[in-house]
Amino acid sequence: MRTVKGATENVVIVGAGLAGLSAALRLAGAGRSVTVIEREEVPGGRSGLLQKDGYNFDTGPTVLTMPSLIEDAFNSVGEQMKDWLDLIPLRPLYRAFYHDGSQLDVYPDTKEMEAEIAKVIGPEEAIGYRNYVDFVTKLYKYEINDFIDRNIDSPFGLLTPNLARLIAIGGFRKLSPKVSQFLKDPRTQKVYSFQAMYAGVSPQQALAIYAVIAYMDSVNGVFFPRGGMHAVPRALAAAAEKHGVKFKYSTTAATIEKNNGRATAVITTEGERIPCDALILNPDLPVAWKELIGKEPWSIKRLNYSPSCVTMLVGSKKSYDHIAHHNIHFGRSWDGVFDELINKKILMTDPSILVTVPSLDDKSLTPPGKESYYVLFPTPNLDADIDWKVTGPKYRDQMVKTLEQRGYTDFGDSIEVEHLTTPLDWEAQGMERGAPFASAHTFFQTGPFRPRNLAAGFENIVFAGSGTQPGVGVPMVLISGRLAAERILGKK
Repeated sequence: MRTVKGATENVVIVGAGLAGLSAALRLAGAGRSVTVIEREEVPGGRSGLLQKDGYNFDTGPTVLTMPSLIEDAFNSVGEQMKDWLDLIPLRPLYRAFYHDGSQLDVYPDTKEMEAEIAKVIGPEEAIGYRNYVDFVTKLYKYEINDFIDRNIDSPFGLLTPNLARLIAIGGFRKLSPKVSQFLKDPRTQKVYSFQAMYAGVSPQQALAIYAVIAYMDSVNGVFFPRGGMHAVPRALAAAAEKHGVKFKYSTTAATIEKNNGRATAVITTEGERIPCDALILNPDLPVAWKELIGKEPWSIKRLNYSPSCVTMLVGSKKSYDHIAHHNIHFGRSWDGVFDELINKKILMTDPSILVTVPSLDDKSLTPPGKESYYVLFPTPNLDADIDWKVTGPKYRDQMVKTLEQRGYTDFGDSIEVEHLTTPLDWEAQGMERGAPFASAHTFFQTGPFRPRNLAAGFENIVFAGSGTQPGVGVPMVLISGRLAAERILGKK
């Protein structure tokens, strides 16, 4: 494994996102002096917090899986996660609604899920589901150590016995046909392949190895932190601070001072110079290259980006009895949705959408008797010819109309507080192409072909976050922080 050269005693991390916090804890646990620079007043990065009129909204990811990775970060400084976070296991993990009026609850317990599928669809499909779980469990076993939780310096580093095992079980075939090998009903096919969207590709385009995301949530479980998703970065930052990490909030990095291929300091917008022996950059990788390092390598210019999304955070006086914490509303179209988003780069004509209701499991997030809704509609990224300054307000009205058609009666009239985020807003927050899911996980942007976490041409600059290895999603960025720390510490 290649490592940072030279002294590494004093480490500066730009960005207190989940990846930066994961790295900070590991470095502090190994005795390094760590300073974290964060432009916002609070930690979290994309896992942000919006407080408005008594409502507390998560602005970023809402699905939490693989809590063992959070536990591992706490353990690196001798802390226990249970002393810092209260995680609620969700039941069901998701509630899926289909255009024919049927619905399917998703459970992590395989026997319970078999019974649900047998009841809603039929016993043969339940057997197919059981075989699919066996498949994704093998995927996870073969992938996690060799391909995900590991710094990869060369494609040759993939030549392990587990590569042969992945090939043998069809891990490098396309995801959609592989899923249909086990699951014959379109309803189960959708609910166990939509996770490809997290990787920025369609199920038709994605490799079957990305079914591992289905393992991470639909088999391993989905959790909700009391206090909202933002409780996770708050807890990680508090534990890091307890163990000596210095946080400089409301401080924006402007540029990197460099000398003979080494970063020597971070210069802030206020002109403060913060010296470093090693530097971890947690902002979106292409933005970090351009705005902080002052370069844009060809390998970064050529990247293709995942679709974006519009989110609407709503504080409402109305509740609904038919929904769960996470609700997926599938339209009639499926292949067409991804074709529109990725190839045609137009808005969905028959949307598939996510509605999360945090207040179902934590009433402290809203005023008494109120509910909060996190509504996500996938959209093209800013490569599309869409003027969001004009389209945004119109699309907001279309989102409300779609929700009301999907069973959320009087949704619009019940809104007390709302906040809309479009791809233009994501870009303003520092996400290339307005794409919160970063560069797409196409074959040549995956594994060893994804942007490396060591900055080419520099001895001591390391990247962390969704733009580098291993990729997108809360579990992946937590791992990326560990991998970044390992580049500095020189050990796993």
